[in-house]
Formats: sequence, C-alpha cells, structure tokens
Amino acid sequence: MDKTQALFLSHGGGPLPLLGDPGHTAMVENLEGLAGRVRVPDALVVVSAHWEASVPTITSGANPGLIYDYHGFLPESYTIEYPCPGEPALAAEVHRRLQEAGIDAHLDPARGFDHGLFVPLKIMYPEAQVPCVQLSLVETLDPAQHIEIGRALAGLHESGVWVVGSGFSFHNLRAFFTPDTQEARQLNQSFEAWLEAVCCGRADAEDARAAKLVHWDAAPGARFCHPRAEHLLPLHVCYGVAGGPAAERIGMQIMGKEASCYRW
Repeated sequence: MDKTQALFLSHGGGPLPLLGDPGHTAMVENLEGLAGRVRVPDALVVVSAHWEASVPTITSGANPGLIYDYHGFLPESYTIEYPCPGEPALAAEVHRRLQEAGIDAHLDPARGFDHGLFVPLKIMYPEAQVPCVQLSLVETLDPAQHIEIGRALAGLHESGVWVVGSGFSFHNLRAFFTPDTQEARQLNQSFEAWLEAVCCGRADAEDARAAKLVHWDAAPGARFCHPRAEHLLPLHVCYGVAGGPAAERIGMQIMGKEASCYRW
C-alpha cells in the first residue's frame, strides 16, 4: 500500500508548465512520472506559496473557481480550466485539527484555487478527479510556525488524504532573467545539496533536523535561492506532517536552475 504522507512540489514559473515551455519539460515529465507510480489520493490539502494570511486559512467551498494570479502571459493562460471539487468536510477537519493544536485558523468559503494548486495538479491529475482544499501560509513566514502547522495535520494520510506543499526549491526571480554565472550555479547547487541532506538524511535526530529547517537561512546559498521564504515554507509544513526523513528527492532543471521535489 502506498505510504505517501506529504509531497513538496516545485511548481515552476506561473502557467508556463502548462504552455509547453521548454524550460519546464523536465518538471512536467517528473510530475507525470510521480503521479504514475504512487496511488491516487482520496483528497489533497494543498499549501500554496501564493497565499499568505494573518492566520492559517482554509478554502471551504464545494466548487472553488480558479485565481489567475500571474501577469503578462499569453491570453490562453487566463482560460486554463481545472474543475476539481472542493471538500468542505475536509476543510472542517483541517480547521478542527489546527484549533485543537492551539493554532487559530479560519475557513474561507469564497476563495478559489491559485496557480500553486492548479498548475502542478493539472499535470499530475489532468482529469481533476481529486477533491482539494487549499491552506494558506501565515504572513509572518516563521519557519517554526509552519512546521507546527504540519504537525497538527499529521495522520491525515491514514484516511487517504495527502498534504501537498506547492512552492519552489529555487525562487530568485531576478536570477532567472540575468546571465548565469559560475557563482550563481554554485550557490544554487550548494543549497540543493544542503536541502537534500537535511530532508533525506537519516543521521540526525528529529529535533536537529527540525532546527536546521527552522534556521534554513544559515544554509549555503540560502538567501540567493530564496530572497523571501514563501516558496520554501510549504516544505516545512510537509516535514511537520511527516516528522521524519523524506522517502525520496526528485531533482530536475527548471528554467535553467537546479530544483527538487520531495516525497514523504
């Protein structure tokens, strides 16, 4: 039986993975391959880098629309469809678990799904058959707080629900559009190596692993790869859910940068 608890996905640049962009070919192939070798979940809780709120907030509508939260792309980018259903009962369960863990949380019946959800899931589950709720980040961007949010959701996989952290292991927008240098490549590769060692290594006790993730910005290349933390913190939620080492790292090039996904 598939034991997947959580997935951290690098979701690429805006809608480009759905538009045939060659810089996203490896990402698309890897997400399709991942979906093909793990059991289809009964439902997903998706933590997107593109939603921050004052407290963890959960979509609770039965049929959320899509939010095209990107700008300057081709017209077809704004007609993408992904009609996966919401799951109000699951939203209520997520809310209950957070509240019982002492974490204030809100339900939002009106908000739709942003591209942090519909871009990677349209690749993995194009039939849009898996019910989803989306969970916000907290705008403080406190790593420890996001690990605690994940811990409150531990065990959801026992009912067939997975937590998906949708972010990007490299998210320096300026670096995507400036000439590559040896220094930039080294910083990118150093952070990726650190992240793999922390997420997949089995030598550390869990308190030591958690401490490294809390202080992620001390890692080599950290602030080059993440000038701001929002695309990394979905990974912290995933780690909190699992509470142990990732089962696998899936490495790839996205838009010329080294990037990765993790499965717990």
